[in-house]
Amino acid sequence: MLSHQQARKFYDNFGKKQDWQGFYEDIATDALIRNGELDSAVRVFEFGCGTGRFGEKLIANHLPAHAKYVGIDISDTMVGLARDRLARFGHRAEVHRVDGSPALDFEAESFDRFVSTYVFDLLAIEDIHRVLQEAWRILVPGGLIGLTSLTHGFTLPSRILEKIWMTLFSIRPMLVGGCRPISLADLVTAPDWKVRYNDKFSRFGVPSEIIVAEKVVAA
Repeated sequence: MLSHQQARKFYDNFGKKQDWQGFYEDIATDALIRNGELDSAVRVFEFGCGTGRFGEKLIANHLPAHAKYVGIDISDTMVGLARDRLARFGHRAEVHRVDGSPALDFEAESFDRFVSTYVFDLLAIEDIHRVLQEAWRILVPGGLIGLTSLTHGFTLPSRILEKIWMTLFSIRPMLVGGCRPISLADLVTAPDWKVRYNDKFSRFGVPSEIIVAEKVVAA
């Protein structure tokens, strides 16, 4: 796994090239949008906003006119790109640079949507669990979490690609940006979450998983 410092350095250098990954990411992020009920969102939080490409798509095409978006990222370069990209939306969009800690400096129950695309597959499992705890904390009761990530191969081409990917990861995680396949369905579970949508897609052999789940509050 990459340390927070290594991840920041990699994505500072990666910069705008991250948008090239849309050739396999878009099929999954579009499914997240279709199933995330974003047309009724009021406050949307994005964990790991990258260049702001996904946030721009949400604000421009899918969120209500009164909805507010807040994104965070560990990379100075990504934060700068995202701020420039979202500047035209004025007060509707905020982007903050964070230190990589799973703890989120936002009040409890302050968002009704929590989204993150192709970030959880970069995190250590223990950090994923902590971020999920924080997502639960900052979501309102009944709020939705929507995630996409690299996942394990489920077709012949995607199984072959997973083997190649994991070989590179085992040699040097930096070769694949520190990312590796994970199973979101094994992480976003009861009793904290009620899964509303879960599917997998493979584009050019790259396997992706999408999950949308509702925050559950015990009676």
